[in-house]
Amino acid sequence: MEYQISHNIDKEKIFLINRSEIEGRLEPNYYRPSISTLENKIRSLSKHRLRDYAISISGGATPKKTKSERYYSDSQSGIPFLRVQNLQTDGELSLDGCLYIKEETHNGLLCRSKVEEGDLLVKITGVGRMAIASVAPKGFIGNTNQHMVVIKTDNTSISRYLARYLNLDIIERIASRHSTGGTRPALDYPSLKNIPVIKGIDFTPIDNALIIRKQKEYEAQQLLDSINGYILEELGIILPEIQTDLKNRIFYAEHKNCITRLDPKYNKQISYIKSLSCKYSWTTLAQVILNTGQYGANEAAIDFKDGDIRYIRITDIDEDGNLKNFEKKTAANIKCSYLLHKNDVLFARSGSVGRCYIHKNDNEPAIFAGYLIRFMLNTEMMDPWFLFYYCNSSIYKYWVDTIQRPAVQANINAEEYRSMIIPLPPLPKQKKIVEHINAVRQEAELLRRESKMILEKAKQDVEQMILGNDF
Repeated sequence: MEYQISHNIDKEKIFLINRSEIEGRLEPNYYRPSISTLENKIRSLSKHRLRDYAISISGGATPKKTKSERYYSDSQSGIPFLRVQNLQTDGELSLDGCLYIKEETHNGLLCRSKVEEGDLLVKITGVGRMAIASVAPKGFIGNTNQHMVVIKTDNTSISRYLARYLNLDIIERIASRHSTGGTRPALDYPSLKNIPVIKGIDFTPIDNALIIRKQKEYEAQQLLDSINGYILEELGIILPEIQTDLKNRIFYAEHKNCITRLDPKYNKQISYIKSLSCKYSWTTLAQVILNTGQYGANEAAIDFKDGDIRYIRITDIDEDGNLKNFEKKTAANIKCSYLLHKNDVLFARSGSVGRCYIHKNDNEPAIFAGYLIRFMLNTEMMDPWFLFYYCNSSIYKYWVDTIQRPAVQANINAEEYRSMIIPLPPLPKQKKIVEHINAVRQEAELLRRESKMILEKAKQDVEQMILGNDF
């Protein structure tokens, strides 16, 4: 008599499989009825596999950061070096936060993983969503690390079709099912090549949704771009016109004014900053903080375990000052001095130098990494969000460009941050500026949420069409 599980039990949590159905893997999640049924359904609709469309598949490597001067470059003279964060589920390639390598590295150490126009790029390792796919745009030349693969296909149209297909949630579930590993899952080449591919799917609903999304994101960006002009107008900061002709690029500076810095760019631009006018008095960061600046905890010295205390790195902070990495960790032997408090301000001193973050909540315990500097703000003098919004203005970015030290990886130390000039309106005026900017950002965020919902709905419609064999 066959054993039956009670109908009251959730069959996604407790289920039976026959020994003959075991495929060499023993982890229960692999055999969940919903995912195994889904894969069987998709495989029944097509005999084609991803390998049928791949002329070649190759992966890259990560040059040692300790030898950055040998391998890495800057955005002006370097070759884009892609990482998984540059891949997007809309199939587009993002260069936000992209690293750059030297041409010698591109043609030498990483010659096998070159990326060209029309190539399909697919994530194969890392936490989160697996098999995110993007297509290299027209004229693109770049390279990649080992966490994604470069797939050469017959043409760009095939690559775009495959990217649309792999980015569907139902196909991602199949890809993730076949990944292995614990803290860092990986999809090996045989499993990647064996992903079933259904031909003839009409992706028009997704294409149309992407057009709408781009329009809404453009509108959102226009709102956000207006913030800089609003800040300058409210503070009465008038930017003098910068002359870029040869005559104005040549200047003289007295030796007594060049004691601390000899680089021409600094001495040219610092005079521009000192010439700025404002409705309100200027102060420095040193005058509105309660400490001199504290460098964060070195990652190598921390014993990480699963838990609720976050370790905030520069890469966890996006351009809007939000935390984009929701992975939480507990560090053993944490020094209390590293714990963040509400309204603590973090500045990136290296890498994405100048990036600013304000800790919003004491109920979200966190410590901060060594490439960040923590300042404790005197909130009786300055509203934390006024400071944050000022640190997203064109004036601040110009200051960062001036102060950062010229090197392969730019840096600004605590003393230099303390010298940062800041307008000091009365607190009520600061709060009024913050309220206006908050309203603008909320309107922009609403547009972005709407665009995401439209795209997700289009994906769901296409997935239902596939599962209903209506294509």
